[in-house]
Amino acid sequence: MPIAASRAALLVIDVQNDFIPGGQLPVPEGDRIVPLANRLARQFRQVVIAQDWHPRGHISFASSHPGRQPYDVIELPYGEQTLWPEHCVQASAGAELHPQLDLPHAQLIIRKGCNPDIDSYSAFLEADRSTTTGLAGYLKERGIDTVYMVGLALDFCVMFSALDARAAGFNAFVVLDACRAIDLDGSLAAAITRMQAAGVGLIQSSDLPI
Repeated sequence: MPIAASRAALLVIDVQNDFIPGGQLPVPEGDRIVPLANRLARQFRQVVIAQDWHPRGHISFASSHPGRQPYDVIELPYGEQTLWPEHCVQASAGAELHPQLDLPHAQLIIRKGCNPDIDSYSAFLEADRSTTTGLAGYLKERGIDTVYMVGLALDFCVMFSALDARAAGFNAFVVLDACRAIDLDGSLAAAITRMQAAGVGLIQSSDLPI
């Protein structure tokens, strides 16, 4: 069955200027996935965009914690938190979607990380693991049972979105060549292991009819 006619959606995660080389939190080769994401999206009737959208002074920013540096890890009320450079600040140029991302038929943009006191890697669930974004309900009400994911970064926002999609009852596939990773202290290998253990399908774009 063609993907466009199936009960599947494509989730395009955080393809934003700050995650592209030259941005505030660049993912190596992050810009190289944009043409492939565009090609893939044309095969899906249902496309959802996830967008990091932090208020100034967000709790995940190292600058919000005096004496701390980017990539330090601290404990917060909801658990362990990696501290990041300031990125994807609401309404900033860095938070904008990559200018070559061409998804005119996307029907939903879901913004995450908006709560100043809680980070949110996942497009489904914030880092306190109890506050939902509403994405699971949106997809289920549209009859979607399978989610394919592309975007940035594979070992953080893509991974957590994939894990939470599985936990919410969806079939979940990550298109590896349409993602790039930060790979911070072995985070990529750990992400692959976690996704495989959760039953996330790890595929290549050549496995899809594009």
